[in-house]
Amino acid sequence: MARVRCCTDLDKTVLTQNFDKRFWTSVTPDEDWNFYWASVTTVRSIFNPSNDHPRLTDNQVVNHFPNHYELTRKDLMVKNIKRYRRELEKDGNMLAEKDEYGLYRYLDFIPVTYMMPADYNLFADDFRRDPNHTWIMKPAGRAQGKGIFLINKMSQIKKWSRDGKSIATTAQPRETYVISKYIDNPLLIGGKKFDLRLYVLVTSFKPLKCYLFRLGFGRFCTVKYISSTNDIDNMFVHLTNVSYQKQSEDYNSIHGGKWSIDNLRLYLEGTRGKKLTDRLFDEMCWIIVHSLRAAAAVITSDRHCFECYGYDIIIDDNLKPWLIEVNASPSLTSTTANDRIMKFKLINDILNIVLPNGDIPDIRNKFTNSTPEVLGNFDVLYDEEQACCELNDKDYREQKARGGIVPLISKTGTSFGKTKQSSAWR
Repeated sequence: MARVRCCTDLDKTVLTQNFDKRFWTSVTPDEDWNFYWASVTTVRSIFNPSNDHPRLTDNQVVNHFPNHYELTRKDLMVKNIKRYRRELEKDGNMLAEKDEYGLYRYLDFIPVTYMMPADYNLFADDFRRDPNHTWIMKPAGRAQGKGIFLINKMSQIKKWSRDGKSIATTAQPRETYVISKYIDNPLLIGGKKFDLRLYVLVTSFKPLKCYLFRLGFGRFCTVKYISSTNDIDNMFVHLTNVSYQKQSEDYNSIHGGKWSIDNLRLYLEGTRGKKLTDRLFDEMCWIIVHSLRAAAAVITSDRHCFECYGYDIIIDDNLKPWLIEVNASPSLTSTTANDRIMKFKLINDILNIVLPNGDIPDIRNKFTNSTPEVLGNFDVLYDEEQACCELNDKDYREQKARGGIVPLISKTGTSFGKTKQSSAWR
């Protein structure tokens, strides 16, 4: 049997060890390859029609969708979610219902956000209505906590605006930022703020098929959280990014400031109760699926592609989850021994799903392959095609009218953060 010819432009041990484990043949990107784990820059070049790159063959797959940035750029993610909500509202879908305060009952999972500088006047009006709230500014296209700062005065945003105008040129246009209401009541554990990193594999956007990895983790700040407005410049209090927290003198290299999803769930069940904890994890699944559906309308669902996204979610002290951002290239660098094991399993399970039995891919059979999936630590979160097939037309229409999401029981019989319970979540 012919071996898969693989290549990558990322120097990551968890990738090469998984390739070697399968006895795949390593080749360069200029050679004939079947599987390419590429950087987003490379994939952009592959699908750029103005480049001379040959069209992908039926036996080639890559690890990013052509315009994944519709989900992974902070400004476009918010734009697409807002558009999705408006379209559902226009169609009279119950998902778009609002409460007496004008907030979405079921789709209120991103903080109030504006694009800067385009929405400056809208932001200014909102700020004047609630001048005591803190806001967080982030560059729309950067990662790892770079360029992020907090503000609580209009003078700070005006200074940012003046500084940006002085730097911008015709050749280097002004960088787009997003500014969001800061979640100033985060759930704390040990007095410290944290967020969750969840891994989501998407093999198709049309029809949508996505999987959730059970071995996500919490990322903790190294300094205890203080809500005082005098401490907004201390990013070790506010930013959970590991790349940033590693610079702190309080960083613990043994556990890396990380806590497994299983441990987090046990802690929450012990402190908040099982019922509220189950609802929290259900709502996180709800957020993931609806954010993907919001992007599905504009993402090119090329059959050569799959993608593993890193979802960052913050939980407030009311156990309400908030989607902060989605990463196209979640870090594969290992900071601890447990981190290395987890990321090896992540890549291993992705490869088993994308290339069943380690066979050379054939995208013509992507949606007709009868080989049972080996999910490993993944669960099927949503399979639009299977949901359509399993319900008769009348039931499907009724389900869609009630909420647009048809529940699906994972083929593994387990669910996110649990070990022996059904994963039907809506």
